[in-house]
Amino acid sequence: MGKGKFNEQTSIDYYKISKEIISYWNSNKIFEKSINSRSKDKIFPFYEGPPSANGMPGIHHVMARTIKDIFCRYKTLKGYRVYRKGGWDTHGLPVELQVEKNLGITKDDIGNKISVEKYNEECKVAVMQFKEAWEELTESIGYWLDIDDAYITFKNNYIESIWWSLKELYKKGLLYKGYTIQPYSPAAGTGLSSHELNMPGAYKNIKDTSLTAQFKIEKNKKSNDLIGDNDCYFLAWTTTPWTLPANNGLAIGEKINYVLIETFNKYTESKINIIIAEKCIEKFFDSSNLKTSEELVYDKQKISYKILKTFKGKDLMGFDYEQLLPYVKAEKPAFTVVSGDFVTTEEGTGIVHISLTFGSDDFYVSKKNNLPGIFVKNEKNEDVPIVDKSGKFVKEILDFAGLQVKSFSDVEGLTTDEQISIKLKKENKAFDVKKYEHSYPHCWRTDKPILYYPLESWFINSTRLKDDLINKNKEINWQPESTGTGRFGNWLENLVDWNLSRSRFWGTPLPIWRTKDGKEEICIGSIKELETEINKSVELGLMKKYNSSNIDLHRPYVDEIILSSKDGSPMYREKDIIDVWYDSGSMPFAQYHYPFDNKDLFEKMFPAKFIAEGVDQTRGWFFTLHAISIMLFGKISYENVISNGLVLDKDGNKMSKRLGNAVDPFNVIKKFGPDATRLYMVINSNPWDNLRFDIDGISEILRKFFGTLNNVYNFFALYANIDGFTGKEKLIPYEKRSLEDKWIISKLNSLIKIVENKLDNYDPTKSSREINKFINDDLSNWYIRLNRKRFWKGDLTDDKLMAYQTLFECLYKVSIISSPFIPFYSEKLFNNLNAFNISDSESVHLLKFPEIDNKRISDLLERKMLYAQNISSLVHSIRKREKIRVRQPLSKISIPMKSKKMEYEIKDVQNIILSEVNVKEIEYVYDNSKVFIKKIKPNYKKLGSIHGRNMNLVADRISLMTQDEITNLENNKSISLGLDNNSIIELLVNQVEILFGEIEGKQVASNDMFTIALDISIDDNLLAEGVSREFINKIQNERKDTKLEVTDKIEIHIDNVSQKIVSFLLKHKDFICNETQALDLFVEENIVDSKLMNIDVASSKVDSTELKFKIKKVKK
Repeated sequence: MGKGKFNEQTSIDYYKISKEIISYWNSNKIFEKSINSRSKDKIFPFYEGPPSANGMPGIHHVMARTIKDIFCRYKTLKGYRVYRKGGWDTHGLPVELQVEKNLGITKDDIGNKISVEKYNEECKVAVMQFKEAWEELTESIGYWLDIDDAYITFKNNYIESIWWSLKELYKKGLLYKGYTIQPYSPAAGTGLSSHELNMPGAYKNIKDTSLTAQFKIEKNKKSNDLIGDNDCYFLAWTTTPWTLPANNGLAIGEKINYVLIETFNKYTESKINIIIAEKCIEKFFDSSNLKTSEELVYDKQKISYKILKTFKGKDLMGFDYEQLLPYVKAEKPAFTVVSGDFVTTEEGTGIVHISLTFGSDDFYVSKKNNLPGIFVKNEKNEDVPIVDKSGKFVKEILDFAGLQVKSFSDVEGLTTDEQISIKLKKENKAFDVKKYEHSYPHCWRTDKPILYYPLESWFINSTRLKDDLINKNKEINWQPESTGTGRFGNWLENLVDWNLSRSRFWGTPLPIWRTKDGKEEICIGSIKELETEINKSVELGLMKKYNSSNIDLHRPYVDEIILSSKDGSPMYREKDIIDVWYDSGSMPFAQYHYPFDNKDLFEKMFPAKFIAEGVDQTRGWFFTLHAISIMLFGKISYENVISNGLVLDKDGNKMSKRLGNAVDPFNVIKKFGPDATRLYMVINSNPWDNLRFDIDGISEILRKFFGTLNNVYNFFALYANIDGFTGKEKLIPYEKRSLEDKWIISKLNSLIKIVENKLDNYDPTKSSREINKFINDDLSNWYIRLNRKRFWKGDLTDDKLMAYQTLFECLYKVSIISSPFIPFYSEKLFNNLNAFNISDSESVHLLKFPEIDNKRISDLLERKMLYAQNISSLVHSIRKREKIRVRQPLSKISIPMKSKKMEYEIKDVQNIILSEVNVKEIEYVYDNSKVFIKKIKPNYKKLGSIHGRNMNLVADRISLMTQDEITNLENNKSISLGLDNNSIIELLVNQVEILFGEIEGKQVASNDMFTIALDISIDDNLLAEGVSREFINKIQNERKDTKLEVTDKIEIHIDNVSQKIVSFLLKHKDFICNETQALDLFVEENIVDSKLMNIDVASSKVDSTELKFKIKKVKK
């Protein structure tokens, strides 16, 4: 706090500053005060999406946490009380897989080699393995979070709240048990929900063996009447040949046209008759090989074919065919042709192979038509599929028993699909086999293929509330909007029931107990209810006395509990746990142990005003929050959401340890500091766009943003300390301030207005860019450049005081509005500026966001100064191009004018422009032709499509256009031109490019606002002044090198070797002495201990540019 002097930071270590600030925050409890200092009646509810601490945090977590922190800090500045309760997502498949890997076991070993109790204890330890690393990252990037009171999803209180919510859904009839085809991960040993199947990266492009199988039609009266007595085959295409042993039917489209074709099997070379959809012929046959009446002859290179008959799909209904791979028999009506509304001719043959056990459509069409599936009996005499839950064929599939149907682990040799294809080729049952690239779903955690598998699971009937979910989504402000209407909206439109249960061990147990026959069941909604039911069971003798006071609501403990049905029959818990995403989606109420505790707090904190996570959470946490909230409370769970994009490497590739392109966030923070890392994340691109992370980009932020801001502060501190400015001086009214002061204060208030607006609309990128633009373009490169002399000349006059007060206000308010983005440096800047206790606040983060002073905003003044900035920028660009330093004065700028109003406005800032660019006068031009020569070029792309072969004639005529014709074209937007072939064309202004050409002695430059011509000719008077300014620069550098104080007076001694240069310097002696704090300038023959300077002269008129000199400090 107050130190009596502004701290001058000549060198700065941004990481070291962050560590010092963290220590200061912790010792002074600044985070706690940021909450407690705000009104309890003005709460900004925020939800922290719980990470899992079983893995190290990555650079993408810095992005997500930065976004969240920015808006929490901003809302605190706006006077809101922002609770930031942390949380840990501790259940689920990722933890289980990690433990299995650590212990060297598989799922099948749990309960055998290792008890469920011991296994779950290992999971509880593993899930918090990297908790300290997460907390370190959270603190080091300045993300304020209450981690001491964090919610943990494996805690009993959290689980009890989840059980309450499931009981509520159960009472509403939204929970049911069903036997359906579901996504199943053999590698993980559990079913998956639809939102897990749609996580980013779940679908991968793979090359599979595709097979078009021949299903031999059984001969009977029905078939004979339609296709005759010859052997005939249905062709059905599949990308999963492993499902063919489970084929139980074929589906056709009733309205599709099918054809009977005579042709050859290319593998056996035997003549066959086949049936496929008419529109699919070209996929298998070359039309040039179509025969009509002649006998077909086998040709390996040209498989000929003949169309024998055409009929509708409905005519094939009820046809029977022989089982393709008869390992396991099935009763009729299996192996029958049925109708399927999902059948198309876009891929395959227009005939679909059905397997009740391995496809959702297959399951429903089989059930609809009473087609029995292909099952075998297990040891309990239950019907089970021919592929077990590890993804392998059962022993009954003799030729392929024990083989993995997909690559769930690394296996060498032919795939199962390839082996099945070879067998069918030999048996004249394969018509076509080839490799096929397609998108196939994979498990989001094991990265292995999934199967569609028949499972008995518990579901949430979310589709019953589909309309509500869709309509309520419209109440949410999505950033970007396209995620809400597109990715998330489309997901809701195609919603399926939520597969809730998982055949795993570490998770929230499903609180449902059922009798063995499934006729009676109970859903438990609290520990108290469970205790009541246990006591009933003990009284009936179904259980021994059970101490439920310290019950752990996990497996295996809850599995041991037997409850009683209404008629006294034992009820056993359904063994499954629930989807871990339900855990995280329950956090709005479960984090407070609602409804058992904190009812008032939950109601104040629901719904959230703001949440933010990665785009991968769109169908994860964002969905489960939304769905659970609508189902339980009938209202949305969050009002505003930022869905941030992926963090890729600088080449646009996904980061991974395997590729070696992953970035360690801790190393980045130590090298560049957290502020630069945070700011880079949001200023580089919109948070919802993918970020190509490039270390060089952070270096640029460090240099351009922090370097500039620190230089501005140091400039202020240096001169403020010299003059004894404290910031407590009586404020000079704004009306009395200089034009530059009024302008920068106007820009400051405009900045505050823009930043407030953008942050209110959850746009951190535009707001941070505006701050950066203000610091660099307005404050540093314009205001200070124009006013530096006011700070170091003479005593503390009113003019100097108002300059200090203006710059101080800018820095002070910038420290506040930038604090959400750069919390450490802004704190340091605020503390530095508060050297004389201007504010009694302990921290910039405890202040209020600056009020906008609309009276100080002048659009007119900002426009005038924008003109000055743009014109100056163009002059500087010409100087840079022509290698003429700004210290060399030039004579004139010529500027075309659009109106007298513009001229008058520019004249108000004319002196600023001339001083900034070191030019003597501005010429305002209304007849451009007198100053500017215009050039015109054809737009070949636009004109070529119109004139074709005449394009050269058109181009030649355009190149001959006069200045008057070009002006006419500009004014009228079109012009008629005659070509050499006597034709007339109408040329439009948007079909050409009009440029300003070079003018002798002048150089031209343009931007979106102006075109200027700069006279770069230099006479002796201009040259003399330029040499003098160059000399002043050399002397100033010498003052720095000899470590003279700003206030030290000197004498300057020069030799007389270059008389031309000496004459120039003597001509401007007073100017030189005034600028360099010199009392006199002496010309001498021999200077003792002299140094040599080389003066950059912008003319060949001067022969020698070397000069011996010496400066001498004059004692007071």
